[in-house]
Amino acid sequence: MQRDGLLSTIQTVRSRLDQPQSPGYSSAGTVIAVGEGVTDIQPGDRVGCAGGGFAVHAEIACVPRLLVARIPLRSDGDVVPFEEAAFSTLGAVALHGIRTADAKLGDLVAVIGLGLLGQLTVQLLKAAGCRVLGMDVDASRVDLARQMGADSVASSISAFSDLCADISQGVGVDSVLITAETPSSDPVNLAGAIARDRAVVVAVGTVGMEIERKAYYEKELDFRISRSYGPGRYDAAYEQKGRDYPIGYVRWTETRNMEAFVQLLAGGKVALGPLITHRFDIEEASRAYDLITGEIREPFLGVVIQYSGRVESQSPSFSIEGSGRSCGQSAVNVGLLGAGGYASSTLIPAMKASSATSLISVCTATGSHAQHAARKFGFQNCTTDESELIHNPKINAVVVATRHHLHAGQVLNALRAGKSVFCEKPLCLLESELIEICRTYFANSVSERPALMVGFNRRFAPMVQRMKTFLDAISEPLALHYRVNAGYLSSDHWVNDREQGGGRILGEACHFVDLIMFLARSCVLDVEARAVGSSPRYSGDNVLISIRFANGSEGTISYLANGDRSFAKERIEIFGGGSTAVLEDFRRLELVRNGRKETIHSRWRQDKGHRTEWAAFVEFLQRGVDPPIPLEDIVSSTLATFRIEESLATGRRTNVDTAAFLDSIQRTSV
Repeated sequence: MQRDGLLSTIQTVRSRLDQPQSPGYSSAGTVIAVGEGVTDIQPGDRVGCAGGGFAVHAEIACVPRLLVARIPLRSDGDVVPFEEAAFSTLGAVALHGIRTADAKLGDLVAVIGLGLLGQLTVQLLKAAGCRVLGMDVDASRVDLARQMGADSVASSISAFSDLCADISQGVGVDSVLITAETPSSDPVNLAGAIARDRAVVVAVGTVGMEIERKAYYEKELDFRISRSYGPGRYDAAYEQKGRDYPIGYVRWTETRNMEAFVQLLAGGKVALGPLITHRFDIEEASRAYDLITGEIREPFLGVVIQYSGRVESQSPSFSIEGSGRSCGQSAVNVGLLGAGGYASSTLIPAMKASSATSLISVCTATGSHAQHAARKFGFQNCTTDESELIHNPKINAVVVATRHHLHAGQVLNALRAGKSVFCEKPLCLLESELIEICRTYFANSVSERPALMVGFNRRFAPMVQRMKTFLDAISEPLALHYRVNAGYLSSDHWVNDREQGGGRILGEACHFVDLIMFLARSCVLDVEARAVGSSPRYSGDNVLISIRFANGSEGTISYLANGDRSFAKERIEIFGGGSTAVLEDFRRLELVRNGRKETIHSRWRQDKGHRTEWAAFVEFLQRGVDPPIPLEDIVSSTLATFRIEESLATGRRTNVDTAAFLDSIQRTSV
């Protein structure tokens, strides 16, 4: 709030809180389509699915390949019911806990907590040839565990301690699996008391871990925490990109745990019928949530949501309006690709502020987010089909606000469909993509070319515009210094993923290259970049950049992730012609010339130019005025960012010849 202002902070918080959640992480169903490169799963296959955000409570879900396990037939040829296969994720969690405990044939294993996960654990341990002792404070769950095969059970700590001592003949159990959910540390300390010397204790459930040292020390116990479904969990390269671990090095990944569990179901080794206490149709799903959150007060264990299996099309039909041309259009009819945090908090409100903008359609990866954005902002319809939006004849302007690796393909598809394009930065992540975009743009005659604009909003900020006017009176080269306190971003954040985000230089520093180029009033001539240190904590995002401009101006950008986030993020200082201009975080501007200082200050909010930027784009489409950002500027800043990456890799100053780049493309496009 100190840095950005009260109103900007309120807007950010509201936007982040107002995002739909897609509950669910364990499901089963029939495959209706497969993505490119998937060859071992076919439409019509029956599968179990895993993953929060993927195996959601919905009629249709999009799930990565390695979070899917094909459901085998039983030995008699019958199918495993979907309501049993829907437990595949929970089964994988239980299996991974058992593997983490190194439980072996003949071992005496204690299970503390006999809820759904505990009941599955009991049955899987029995299938593995272990002797199983179970404990829960709920007598009904204790009785159920006995029915499910537990050798002995108890419903109090004292009785369970005596039971373990008696059956182990005073030695203690070989391993303990804690499948309870409680903030109390009693389960981990009970585990220490009943375990034998050098036994293994595994926390599978969420429990308190204030461990009493004495028992764990004297017995030299091995305390372990089981991480969800198994190896691969939380690894984006595994789960989202499909990079499996070789079976010779990682025998039991989360996928193979799921496959093993459904095989046990098919073999009749696990009985799930007695564990299912409630079934709800999807239309009554809210009652299921009321039950598990305590709004409905009755005991429950396994709660299953069922679906009819019918898929009803809700695709709207449109009348044809708008030509997709960049000039002389009466209205800007927008199709939005992506409605994440930035689009929802900043971009869409900027579009809605324009009376000449009509919000036609929004497309996101999931139906819940698309529907939420459509209802909240007033889009006429929503979809998860990118092609449907791009080829909608009513839409004449496509706004791209998806993750960075999708930008180039979506821009190309929109341009080829004759749509004007507004793309949030960056335009693309590869120089080959930039070449193809430019070729596609130049393929049409000048009068038929759709508009192409990149969301370099900072050049449209009111204080930047005032600074630019002040600098225009200077005829000599300028010295420009831009300090960006970007803040730390974890290495596993999607922006730092080279395939999805391209890294912070390509993904964000392009903003600052464009702004410093705009203020210098010249294209970039060459660049040189140096990384600050080599700490593994950072992802190559502490960089000092030197930029030389064609008009003799010199600029520096200090892009830093190693500062304090509470400190001002951006500061620009410009010197030239006996004048000085300083912009602090788009909230304070100082202009000094001939001993006179003008200060402009914004107390309540930052204005980084988003609304003015969109208004300029709309005016261009409607009136055919000069483009808000010339294509030469877009190409120059994008090329410069690529050359910064090149300079970081080679340690050399690198040329940025925008004119030659564009000339070559135009000659090959004719």
